[in-house]
Order: sequence, then structure tokens, then C-alpha cells
Amino acid sequence: MANIVAKAMLEWATEKGATHYTHWFQPLTGITAEKHDSFISLGKDNKVILNFSGKELVKGEGDASSFPSGGLRATFEARGYTAWDPTSYAFIKDNTLCIPTAFCSYGGEALDNKTPLLRSMEVLAKETLKILKLFGNEDVTSVKTTVGPEQEYFLVDKEMFEKRPDLVYTGRTLFGAKPPKGQELDDHYYGSIKPKVQAFMKELDIELWKLGVLAKTEHNEVAPAQHELAPIFTTTNLATDHNQITMELMQKIAKRYGLVCLLHEKPFDGVNGSGKHNNWSISTNTGVNIFEPGETPYENAQFLLFLSAVIKAVDEYQDMLRISVASAGNDHRLGASEAPPSVVSIFLGDELQAILDAIEKEEKYDAKEKEQMRIGVHILPKFPKDTTDRNRTSPFAFTGNKFEFRMLGSSASIADTNTVLNTAVAQVLKEFYEKLSRAEDFTLALHDLVKDTIKAHKRILFNGNGYDESWIKEAEKRGLSNYPSTPDALPHMLDEKNVKLFSENKVFSEVELKARCEILHENYSKILNIEARTMIDMANTLIMPAVSSYVASLANAIVSAKVIGIDTTYEAKVSLKLSKLNAETYKVVEKLKEAVAHANTVTDAQKSARAFREKVFPVMNELRELVDEMETITAKDYWPIPSYGDLLYGVK
Repeated sequence: MANIVAKAMLEWATEKGATHYTHWFQPLTGITAEKHDSFISLGKDNKVILNFSGKELVKGEGDASSFPSGGLRATFEARGYTAWDPTSYAFIKDNTLCIPTAFCSYGGEALDNKTPLLRSMEVLAKETLKILKLFGNEDVTSVKTTVGPEQEYFLVDKEMFEKRPDLVYTGRTLFGAKPPKGQELDDHYYGSIKPKVQAFMKELDIELWKLGVLAKTEHNEVAPAQHELAPIFTTTNLATDHNQITMELMQKIAKRYGLVCLLHEKPFDGVNGSGKHNNWSISTNTGVNIFEPGETPYENAQFLLFLSAVIKAVDEYQDMLRISVASAGNDHRLGASEAPPSVVSIFLGDELQAILDAIEKEEKYDAKEKEQMRIGVHILPKFPKDTTDRNRTSPFAFTGNKFEFRMLGSSASIADTNTVLNTAVAQVLKEFYEKLSRAEDFTLALHDLVKDTIKAHKRILFNGNGYDESWIKEAEKRGLSNYPSTPDALPHMLDEKNVKLFSENKVFSEVELKARCEILHENYSKILNIEARTMIDMANTLIMPAVSSYVASLANAIVSAKVIGIDTTYEAKVSLKLSKLNAETYKVVEKLKEAVAHANTVTDAQKSARAFREKVFPVMNELRELVDEMETITAKDYWPIPSYGDLLYGVK
């Protein structure tokens, strides 16, 4: 695919009449031939060769203070540096050369998500390679993590969208009564795709393929107006860049069809939210998927060791995995409508769970051929990928030859989650290597290590229903963390063990970690501040005036009807109820104003996020409840914004 993109770059340049670098780069970059003797040519295997003597495309200088930096940069400290990431292909988009880059401050601190991700990939590759060498894999020279992020999204009519200030400003509906029909009939998932949506999907695929993004499948999701795209797996760094491109093109192409693509985690209350399923694995340069169960004792022993490493990593750093998906939007989604709960656990399936139980207890595994679970002595039974059902409520599920982390929100970058996952597993592999490399009897040490790891960390394993209240209680008994909201989770980023994890593996310095923690707290507060102010504005300028007008029309109808003796029971009761609700709405709006004003006086980022969660968020819910009730009894002609029915079923 890199060659296809590169060839397209050359063809594009040729069409422009370019024979020299400056003819096609200069309009895009401002770099002239007088400064650099450079050119483009097509080499072996249709690869593009870019020759240039200057450094502008490899290293650049950008403004490093005009975005959240968590105190790393002050307004007057503007210098930052970009560096071409050679592991991610450059591409042409909108007649512009796009070069994936890392971004750091003048002091060298990472200001982006790409830099720590690359660091985590490097440390995981290093530690994985050391373990593989212990198993005699001398032919393996490099290791990469691979990811296939499934992307969920909603498509709504553009005209309807523009009439909803809440969607315009926040990406989600802050008000909205449930329509008569939601997703109860399960008729949207795998149902026929509407012609306009189908045309959008087709063009999206083509435009993604042009940029080297291998979109594979697109289909309806469970909620009305909800859909999903799944790409082909690629290295984590490329998958991250490609997912960002995918989200951008989704929003851009949707507008061509009179649609708007919503990437918020919970744009509509009462139906499914949108997530991003991070399918993660580790592969070698020899084509071996490390999480593919094998047929020989050596292959299975290796598989079980890496499986144990993931179990230990997820258990010990469950708080960081929760933090990696924490956002104001995702708080609405987790724990409902097919999204996993905020408690992190691992699903292995009944058969693999039974194998681990047998190893822990050193008992025979009850399969067709009973085997003593002694690693390296007898052959573990090879089990196919699909020996058990899938668990859609599990945050972290083993699915045959990979792990599916389902907690990510649809608008998030997958970089944060994979940075955490890579680093945590690398740390555990480092600890495993220290034990195994010193062992006199490798097979015995390996057996004991796997057995002890399973025994120590089996609390994180759960194959049941993650939505059941009994599981939340059980998780608490097991000592698992449960952080329902972003402000509950974020402070734990700076726990001693987490700072040590990232600093010792050189993924984040303590300074970088503190900065990101502050940024996330600030972002949470800003989002709730915008949402609350939007609610106040909509209530004051749209909803309360509309309800008041409708009540006035009912009052006039009552007066007119009495002249001729018509029964006005309906008009009287509805107008009285709406008048009371509207008056209560006004009081709650004033209450919300006060709560927002108070929260905005809190200067500490962590305390501010907590203030918005505890003081502002409950009043927002209170206001929504009142407005949604008024919507159900106000004439549609008077209601000032499109309803849920208009939005969810408006695309033809």
C-alpha cells in the first residue's frame, strides 16, 4: 500500500508537469529550488525517491504554546519542533503533502500523542524480543504491535443538525425526549443500508483507499442512524494515524450527502453510544502472531507466558487503562447499551479459562485427550479461535488471536490506550525476563512463573455479564478499581506506581505525566462548562419562550371556546402543567447559572473538574428532565428544535 500511495504521489506530480522537486513542492511548502537541489523519481518496485538537501521537511518549527500543554509551555514560550515520523507514510490530501510528524517542546517534552506511542512500541518490542530469544527464536529480529480499530459513528440530516445548537456546540443532544421507537426491535443492526448512507460509505472507502487506509467493512450498528467501519490490521503507529484520517474524512464526506457525522460517544440518550474497539496483538517479522495458540509444547508455552503477561499487566495497571479512555463524553457511554462497565476485567472464554485453572491447580485438563498441564513436557490442547461465545460486556476480551479493548470512546485517539497497554505489558515482560534468564531449569521456572502469575492475578478474569449489578459488587470484593467518572479516575494517573511505570520505561517523564493529567482535567471542565452554558442559552432563548407561546395559545383557545360552550379540559390541564414546568425550568436555569459561575472560580484543575462533576452535572440532568417532559406535551409546531425522531429517522 505504501508503494501505491507513493506511485500516486508521483503521478500527481507528473500531471502537474513536474520534472523537478520545486515544481510541485514549492507551492505546498514555500521551499524553492534556489535553496535546495531536490527532485522526485520512481525507483525500484515503484517506490518514490525524494532527494533533498534541506531539513525543512524532516524537522520544522511550530507554535508550541497555542494549545493545551499542562504548564509545559507559557504563552511567551512558543518554540516547538516537528520531526518527520519515517514509520508512517506521507500522503497527498487536498493537493497538499501531509507528513505525519512528532511534536515536542523546546525543552524536549512530548506535546503530542505520537511520541509517547512510538516510545511505548519501542520498549515493548525490546522486551518482547528478549523473551522470544529465551525460547530459541533466533530468526526473529523485530517485533511490532498491530491494531485494528473499529470505528462507530452516527449520521444525521445536516438541516436537522443545524437547527440543534447543542449538536453544533457540543456534538451531543443536551435535551431530547425519547421517540416512540428506539432500538427495541433490533431492526437496524444488519438491516438494509439506506441509499444515501450506502453512497456515503462507498465514497468513504474509495477516499480512504487513495490515502492508503485499508477500510474493510462498513455496516449498520444497533441504534437507528448508527454505523461502523472496520479497517484491516496494521502496525499500531500507522493504525493510529489512519484512524485520525478516517474520522476526518467521515465528517468531510458526510457533508457532500447532506449529512453530518457524529463522533460523540453518546449523542443520543436512551440508545447505544459509539465506541472504538481496539483490537491489539503482537507480531514478529517472521509472520508469527504471538497470541496465536500453537500446536507444539514450545509454541504453547510461549503463548501462555505472553498471555500471563497481559493478565498481570491489565490487573496491575487497570487504573491506567481506565484513565486512557476517560473523557466527559465516554462517561455517558460506559456501563450501558453494549458498552463495557467502568470496571476493567478480562474475558478469556470458558476453554482457555479452564486451561489456566488446570495449570494453577496442576490438574488434568478435561478435554478429549486429557493432558497434564506441565509446560514443556506435554502438549497443550490446541483450541480453535471460536471455541466460546463473545462477551460484548467485557472491557478486555481475548478473541482467538488478539485482545479487543472495548472501552475507548468513538472520538478518542487510540494512541493513549495503546501507549498504556504497550508500556504495561513491556514492564511485565521485563520482570519475567529477569526471572527466567537467571533460572537454572528454564522449563520448571517457566511453569512456576505462569502458574504463580495466574494465581496472583486471576481476580481480573471474568467471563460473565458485565452489566449485572452483582458483578460490580463482586469486583469490589476482588479489590478491582471502579471509577465511574473521569474526575474519579484521573488523579490516579499520578499514583507512585504509574509514575514509576512510565518514567522508568522512558515513555513519559514525571513532568510530562503531570502535564497530561492537568490537560485532561481542564478538558473535562471546559466540556461541561460549554454544555451547561449551551443548555442555559437554549432554555432561555428557545425552549421557555416556545412553551410560553404555546401556553398563551391554549389560553386564547380556552377563552374563545367558552363563548360557544366547548369543553376545554385538555387545554386547561396542559396549559396548567406546562406553566408549572416552565416556571420550574426557569428556577433550575438560574440554579445552573450559579453552579457554573461557582465552578469557574475554582483555579486548581483537579478541583475544578470535581466541582463541575459534583455541582454542575447534577443540575444539568435536572434541567434536562424538565425540558424533556415539556417536549412530550408541547405541540410539535411550537417546539423549537428537531426531535429525536427527526434526527434518528431523518436520513432517507
